[in-house]
Amino acid sequence: MPDEVADIERQIDNCGNASYRPPPRTREVLINQQVVKLKYCFTCRMFRPPRTSHCSLCDNCVERFDHHCPWVGNCVGKRNYRFFYTFILSLSFLTAFICGCVTTHLALRAQGGKGLVFALQESPGSAVELVICFFSVWSILGLSGFHTYLVASNLTTNEDIKGSWSGKGGEGVTNPYSHRNIFTNCCSVLCSPFPSSLIDRRGFLPADVPAQSSGVAVELLAPASKNEKNV
Repeated sequence: MPDEVADIERQIDNCGNASYRPPPRTREVLINQQVVKLKYCFTCRMFRPPRTSHCSLCDNCVERFDHHCPWVGNCVGKRNYRFFYTFILSLSFLTAFICGCVTTHLALRAQGGKGLVFALQESPGSAVELVICFFSVWSILGLSGFHTYLVASNLTTNEDIKGSWSGKGGEGVTNPYSHRNIFTNCCSVLCSPFPSSLIDRRGFLPADVPAQSSGVAVELLAPASKNEKNV
């Protein structure tokens, strides 16, 4: 594989055009008796590992790429998916809890024959909060439910949208990463050993070396005055 990567880079260099791209190159590997294709990334200059995709916004390849989340401002992938899932799950419980508390507060205000209109007049902030929570809770609960399905199936959002392991890929195509058990899939996605980072944060950049001057003195001549020109 390193020789093939070097050959691809050699083709690009010999062409002399940075925008030139050779025909797509793929490699096939066998994962749990299922053939998986590895695509070559011309930006990162490597064959992408399984389940890896290049993010156009972050401009790098992300392992176990799920999606790029604009709300958190980065990609969701192999090392942070469990934190993202915990975040949206806890946010769902929080939104539902606030919605329940506001509803209870308005119901208590309306007791004694005062009515709901009186409760809304006495606590307009609760009414606004109830409306916001009511429309927010459905989207957040739906997102949490969708990702719960992905965790139970050991899928990613990217794979689910593309239909990589569904009927779109042809008959006999199954998810090679699934353990065929919901509990095992959940443990594999959320409780597996935390992978180490590929970035060496202990590395040091080489010190900047000041550029050496050529030693040739350059004399700047001031523009001649009008008297000197006349002479």
